[in-house]
Amino acid sequence: MLTALSIRDIVLIEKLDLALDGGLTILTGETGAGKSILLDALGLALGARGDSALVRAGQAKGSIAASFALAPLHPALELLKANDIEVEGEIIIRRIQNADGPSRATINDQPVSLNLLRQVAALLVELHGQHADRALVEVAEHRRLLDAFGGLEPQAEKLHVLWRVMTSSAEELNQHKALMAKAEAEREYLEHAAEELAALSPEPDEERLLADKRQVMMQAEQYVSALEEAETALFGEANAEARLNVALRKLERRKEQAGGRLDIVCVALERVLLEQNEAARALQDARRQFVFDPRDLEKSEERLFGLRAAARKYKCTVDQLAEKRSGFEAELQSITDGGATLKKLDLAYAEAKGAYEKAADVLSASRRKVAKALDKAVLAELPALKLEKARFATEITSDAARPQSDGIDRVEFVVAANPGTPLQPLMKVASGGELARFMLALKVILAAKGSAPVLIFDEIDTGVGGAVADAIGQRLARLAGGLQVLAVTHSPQVAANASQHFLISKMEDVGGKRMVTRVQPLSAQSRREELARMLSGASVTDAARAQANELLAGRA
Repeated sequence: MLTALSIRDIVLIEKLDLALDGGLTILTGETGAGKSILLDALGLALGARGDSALVRAGQAKGSIAASFALAPLHPALELLKANDIEVEGEIIIRRIQNADGPSRATINDQPVSLNLLRQVAALLVELHGQHADRALVEVAEHRRLLDAFGGLEPQAEKLHVLWRVMTSSAEELNQHKALMAKAEAEREYLEHAAEELAALSPEPDEERLLADKRQVMMQAEQYVSALEEAETALFGEANAEARLNVALRKLERRKEQAGGRLDIVCVALERVLLEQNEAARALQDARRQFVFDPRDLEKSEERLFGLRAAARKYKCTVDQLAEKRSGFEAELQSITDGGATLKKLDLAYAEAKGAYEKAADVLSASRRKVAKALDKAVLAELPALKLEKARFATEITSDAARPQSDGIDRVEFVVAANPGTPLQPLMKVASGGELARFMLALKVILAAKGSAPVLIFDEIDTGVGGAVADAIGQRLARLAGGLQVLAVTHSPQVAANASQHFLISKMEDVGGKRMVTRVQPLSAQSRREELARMLSGASVTDAARAQANELLAGRA
């Protein structure tokens, strides 16, 4: 639900903070008080196109913040999580409109694109009112709403899975057919290439290993010469090792009488001799690693040349030759396996297509059955809403030749407001009030099924009164039993159903220099006075108060 709305410096609103409850919240006020401004501000927060004209005169920017508390598994939370937006507790949507033009949006203080903002907002709030762009449920959503009404979501989800399997099978089959066609056209080339690369048998990372080995062999003499110099320095004609041994034996014979003064020297000399022997072994091992047969160098160079020549020929790197070989062999396999792979893929696609088509037909039949029930339910709501002559129908057009992930059906709600007129799409209904009442009837029937958690109705009682207004109010209250409903109204019969009532008024600011819009919650007594004003006009009479009491008593 929408728990709070804060507005700063938007048109006539200087500062506004509303705390909202569940149930039915009613907004009333005289014409021109600023009700439309409030909805325009909320619309901006929910992703409406920015407009610098909305910023209050003399201010650099205006802002709107809307806070929502949602159930743990609400789709909006999943969408935010998928876009790396952290949510702990409430979702706070903030839109800042600058006076010089640009606007920006954040969700929980993290910047978001206007596109993401609109996607999230669509899952949170539905706004229905006098203008089709606000009230209309998009045609693209009609199929989803029908499925929700009939509890057909599991069937639709199963069809989504079958669609993915079918399209994946079709793609795999088409790729194999294209591979076969290409292979057949290039059979001679493929056979030659596959045979040549099989004979060459390239290994992973072979070029680098060969190049390193070749480099070492080419410089082997230099390495051996350096090792010989090291050996000469260590074991030259002076025979340092023999002299060290002689010195060590002499010291060892005298160290007992030296009282420990020669112990460290003897240990050091022993360590030198050990290290010297270790160095000798290391030198010998190193020299053996640089002993090469001249033919090894020749073979390495020939191998390296062959690999690089093949890489140039097949327009790839040496490291990609093994992959090229596998590709050529796979293409040949596609035309030399007797069509076994093609038959297997063909069968898999046929089975997937058959399963999809069967499920799509079943779902289509279910939708037609559910559509009749929906039509009957909506038509039963229309007379009380002063649409007794109107018609409503769920139009389903099926086209098996154009399957989609959600089936073969195009679903659209069509209406005719007056006798003798043809059924038309909702967006073509001429009267905004009629459109809003059609949407109310739909929402009453579809309550809590495929609906956003917050519904806002803008003056849907326009042009009606008395019993019809009372019927509208009752239906809004019924909707508010499962959803949060906000309604802007001029009708006291509608307002009497409120569980929370705000009065919107326009007055001079403290300095008396400009007009500002104020919104205040009404107490029980204030509600009676506001209903009386709505009943009688500028001059509130005792009779109007008595009538207001009757309206409120009837809702107690």
